[in-house]
Amino acid sequence: MRLTSRSSGASAFVAVAVAVMGTTPAAAAQAGEASAGAADRVLRVYTNNIENLVRNNADGSCTRISGPDHLTSMLVDDDGRTGTSGVRAPDLLIVQQVRGTGQATAYADQLAAKFGHPAGTYRAIVAWDDPEQWGGSHHCSQQSLGNLKKKQTNAIIYNTRTLSLAAGDVSKYWSAGWLKPGTAYAGGAGCTLYKPPNNDDGTANRYKWKRTSAIAARFSIKETGTKVFAATMHLPEQNGANACAGAGTTGVAGSGIHVGADATRLMNASTIRVIGIDANRRNIASSTLSGFGMTGYGARPTFGTKKIDYLFVKGAVQPSAIDHTVNSTKSDHLALYGFIAY
Repeated sequence: MRLTSRSSGASAFVAVAVAVMGTTPAAAAQAGEASAGAADRVLRVYTNNIENLVRNNADGSCTRISGPDHLTSMLVDDDGRTGTSGVRAPDLLIVQQVRGTGQATAYADQLAAKFGHPAGTYRAIVAWDDPEQWGGSHHCSQQSLGNLKKKQTNAIIYNTRTLSLAAGDVSKYWSAGWLKPGTAYAGGAGCTLYKPPNNDDGTANRYKWKRTSAIAARFSIKETGTKVFAATMHLPEQNGANACAGAGTTGVAGSGIHVGADATRLMNASTIRVIGIDANRRNIASSTLSGFGMTGYGARPTFGTKKIDYLFVKGAVQPSAIDHTVNSTKSDHLALYGFIAY
């Protein structure tokens, strides 16, 4: 079963993928190990631009990555190691660049299976249910793989064993900002919302703006009732040269980041706050969202030699032996993580 609710915009949907849940003997046997937060009161959060699970190679070819392989490459234990018996089931996966509800739900079910849980244990909140295609080869010499990257949107995947989501606690989507090529810029002047009619107007890129639609939700930790805010964002490439967050503004601390009004309502009513961003802008300071009580974690490059992906958290984040950055992630981008005590 899939439940969707209409969002702001002419045809936007906030898609909440829901599956009927049962209990299997295998799941019951693994309950103690796989329940991510209940036993140790730690909320395990990851963020990654998964690039539609298609990886670009240096020679122009592309490689399709399976969901289970990607998850194995990203999930870590308390010492930052992948593939050990200490890797626990995550509570939140904040992801960018998924094809829509279908891919997000499949990925969520693969995550559930990895820890011995039935399909539907993890659910996906998706900014656009089935975004239109855009672009050409997407830098893949094999067009069939480039085609897999033509639909792009953002999602939050959450563990229903540890987190609940009430009706009305999913925000409306909000648009990123940008400076349209050829437009003059001076401290935010010329910036606008990256959505019709101000988005790319060429046929090939007409729907590119949908990959930058942000979405947020407020969850409750089942064991304690603690409110948790999570948001996923992907800013346009143009944010790298000119910070833009909307009409005439550079965003929070000149970063190009802003949080939509509906999302801000949910954030203000939350104790723990996490935002995962592919900002396409280098070296945004860890203190950028301090006005929201949040700190950035992970200072290492996340995209080649560039630091453009960020995890901001309000909460008691455990130390990381690997600077909260997973070097083995099978994506064009490295994953960031934060384990938050509650």
